[in-house]
Amino acid sequence: MDRWLNRTVVVTGASSGIGAACCKMLVAKGMVVVGLARREDRLKQLQAELSSELAARFHIRKCDVSDEQQVVDAFTWICKTLGGVDVLVNNAGITRFSTVTEKGNSGDLRSIVDTNVMGVAWCTREAFQSMQSRQVNDGHVVIINSVAGHIVPHLPMNLYSPSKHAVTALTEVLRAEFMNKGTKIKITSVSPGAVDTEIIDKTVLPDLPMLRAEDIADAVIYCIQTPPNVQIHELIIKPIGER
Repeated sequence: MDRWLNRTVVVTGASSGIGAACCKMLVAKGMVVVGLARREDRLKQLQAELSSELAARFHIRKCDVSDEQQVVDAFTWICKTLGGVDVLVNNAGITRFSTVTEKGNSGDLRSIVDTNVMGVAWCTREAFQSMQSRQVNDGHVVIINSVAGHIVPHLPMNLYSPSKHAVTALTEVLRAEFMNKGTKIKITSVSPGAVDTEIIDKTVLPDLPMLRAEDIADAVIYCIQTPPNVQIHELIIKPIGER
């Protein structure tokens, strides 16, 4: 991690779960961390839990990634305040436990697509532009995907799985665009199985084997510290016992 010391990483969906775990581990590894999330109070709580030394390198910004203008404004602030972005962890994601065929669910459907797909596209665009404008050739984009982006689970998860399948395809589209630009900026999709976070209702699935949020944060750190000639395209992580 030496080459990332004092360089800037942006983590979306940073107020809880995988995002919060990534923020804690990355700032402890010496990076300057910007946590983006809708729940600013939770970001402030996370910052307060850090030591004074680490808290000084942890910046927070209220941002709903499903809103393009909020994404643009957040990254403009990051570039002006901290100089730019070197690593992006696209973590923000939502699900809705309903069905596609229910009436009156238009808001849910749009929210899932706007957050899980368009949010990734907008954040990656802004981060990539920041890297390109500063001639950063060793940046890294990490996308927290899901095993649901590779199979369709037998659960009523609305558009969650289709949105993650779109993210799987989007990752490869972005990889091709990066290569066509002649850059060595990396992009990695990390696809966890079930993770013990707020997104899973443990009362509905009490016996489901689950990973910890810290397990996924460990994987993110593993991916971004690979040598310059190594790019992890896809990392699938499942808890022992998951079918």
